Amino acid sequence: MLTLTGAAGSRIVGIGHHQPERTLTNDDIAQLVETNDEWIRSRTGIVTRHVAAEDETVADMATAAARHALEDAGIAASAVDMVIVATATARDRSPNTAGRVAYNLRTGVMPGQSTPEEEDAPDLRGVVGPVILDVNVACSGFAHALGLADQAIRTGAATTALVIGAEKLTDFTDWTDRVTCILTADGAGAFVVQGTDTPGIGPVAWGSEPELTPAVLIEAPDEKFVQDGRAVFRWAITRAADRARAAVEKSGLTLDDIEVLVAHQANLRIIEPLAKALGLEDKVVVTDITESGNTSAASIPLGLSKWWHSGKIPAGVPALLIGFGGGFAWAGQVVETPSR
Repeated sequence: MLTLTGAAGSRIVGIGHHQPERTLTNDDIAQLVETNDEWIRSRTGIVTRHVAAEDETVADMATAAARHALEDAGIAASAVDMVIVATATARDRSPNTAGRVAYNLRTGVMPGQSTPEEEDAPDLRGVVGPVILDVNVACSGFAHALGLADQAIRTGAATTALVIGAEKLTDFTDWTDRVTCILTADGAGAFVVQGTDTPGIGPVAWGSEPELTPAVLIEAPDEKFVQDGRAVFRWAITRAADRARAAVEKSGLTLDDIEVLVAHQANLRIIEPLAKALGLEDKVVVTDITESGNTSAASIPLGLSKWWHSGKIPAGVPALLIGFGGGFAWAGQVVETPSR
């Protein structure tokens, strides 16, 4: 008979994030297309967004967020045996982004470098590195990746996982399109996840909406982000709450137990009605979109990390994560916030 050797569950032990240095205000956007600050704020809630430098890659941002999370957890990179990166905007096909992050962490490579300085290069011959996986489910990618990491730890396929959401969405932005260019931004967020006898990550609830497959696109040959904003908004207002409830039910908790809501930071006009529909408007509702824009798969861990490290999110409480978007896919789970 086959046996499983994994942990009873997994929990988050470290959180980190990274944002590019450059910020773009609504007034800056108004220099590119016909729009203004009031119009953007009223329709999206966005005030500023971060834009990566031309030579700052998805892997660079993912590595920086991973280093922050590892430092927060007090865990060495050598202890990590799984790296999963959720991204839809990586330019390189091989090595994948997770592979590049694992290499950067082991060798000390910094942004802008492809290899370590010769005198600092470690001897990696014979070293068994972590599992390296990229997950492309666009905006819901991080919740998918976290679900996979939790399952891997429960089955004994991993013990310590780095789960990262990282996007350089501005690489695929049409800066002449006043509907989409006001939304997009860059950044990364990361969790360190380890096995535990007392589960701190609930089962993932996930699925897709086939009829909305064409609603959010980055397709060849143009490779520009386009979306049917009305269709996405309609789905979010009418169905997102049901998908979120499914995640709560799978966790064995009720909405009364939830203290924090971290939804995909797509639009403030989606986040606030979702919180109200779930009866969570008086709880902690992460609205990092105002400062960070829409960072696709990075938005959930980025927003949670920023609010966690600023002290806005309490320790050891149930938080509902729910992502949705391109594909058209959705995923979510209840997690317990780390201890401080």
